[in-house]
Amino acid sequence: MPTSPTLTAKPTASYWGPLAIIGALFFIFGFVTWVNSVLIAFFKDAFQLSTLSSNLVAFAFFISYTFMAIPSSWVLRRTGFKNGMSVGLLTMAVGTLIFVPAAKSASYGVFLVGLFLIGIGLTVLQTASNPYATILGPRESAAQRISFLGICNKLAGILSQYVIGGLLLSGATAAAGTASLERVVTPYLILTGVLVLLAVMIRFSSLPEVSEEQDEETGSAVATTRTSVFQFPNLVLGVAALFCYVGAEVITGDTIINYGKAIGYGNDEAKFFTTYTLFGMLAGYVLGILCIPRFISQQTALKWGAILAIVLSLAAVLTDGFTSVLCIALIGFANAPVWPAVWPLALDRLGKFTKIGSALLIMGISGGALLPLLHGYLTDTISPKYAYALLLPLYLFILYYALSGYKKRSW
Repeated sequence: MPTSPTLTAKPTASYWGPLAIIGALFFIFGFVTWVNSVLIAFFKDAFQLSTLSSNLVAFAFFISYTFMAIPSSWVLRRTGFKNGMSVGLLTMAVGTLIFVPAAKSASYGVFLVGLFLIGIGLTVLQTASNPYATILGPRESAAQRISFLGICNKLAGILSQYVIGGLLLSGATAAAGTASLERVVTPYLILTGVLVLLAVMIRFSSLPEVSEEQDEETGSAVATTRTSVFQFPNLVLGVAALFCYVGAEVITGDTIINYGKAIGYGNDEAKFFTTYTLFGMLAGYVLGILCIPRFISQQTALKWGAILAIVLSLAAVLTDGFTSVLCIALIGFANAPVWPAVWPLALDRLGKFTKIGSALLIMGISGGALLPLLHGYLTDTISPKYAYALLLPLYLFILYYALSGYKKRSW
């Protein structure tokens, strides 16, 4: 592994520069991730797909986290975190570039290959960047820093809905078929150029390296006596909680456009429904920055977020029309504390196992691949509305983790 400056937990003034760089990366994460909601609706019409088949967009994108979570940790050990980020960005650029021949050949399968490669690059990027937010500064305020990154992510997601959603869905109809696929070429060529430019900028930036030894110093003495990362229940249960959360987040964010269309809204109205979810998450992240840990602990925020999500999930199933859509969108607000809280709670006292623990948490993102497929199947076989009942057991498990799962130190 190349030698580089060691990142240490210094006073707050020292980490805002690196945090701003990571924030820019999270902006890119948000743009390419949340545009999936637009692509699901767009491809459903263009290729005349079932709900289950259109949700393969999310599957292709998020299943890469399963394949690359552990290898990405190995890549980062070989390249260092900064060089690894550049590799991730370049891999994403290859994926976005593949959209051009996919559009020319009108091949849904080739689009899915491009999405898979974008996900591969994102896996490396997230494995590298999430530990920065946890390690940069006091661990008890880690949720606050991750909330800042979440704001960057969701702002980009909102922008993607207006920019890409406006280009792909405005005036689009199912009758247009594959002829509408040319609409993706220009925006994805531009996105490719931006990713390559960012890769070069990160490579030559002053971003410091996260050293495994540094985080080992912040770990507990227990971490030095354990031989496997699976000996940490707070991590293993945290991975499961993250699996449930990402699946729920993708369901509430990426399927809401198709849900709106299924209950009678047109493209020009439904294309904005994901932005409602993202604005809710944005409000939740801002509240997290203001309140955590000053007025409320990260685990308490996690608990109340899960409770609110359970209530809203029930309301979405029991109501109709725009009220049901709004309940699904408001789950975005309830979701906001989950990701920022689970990361530091799951990585607490891992010491030398922090990097592999981070990789396992990234693997939990595969919930965004598998659970939307189940939701799509329920939508096609039961009903678009009652399929959202799937959210209830997911948030119940997150509530368990918030109440007691994170406290477990041994099996």
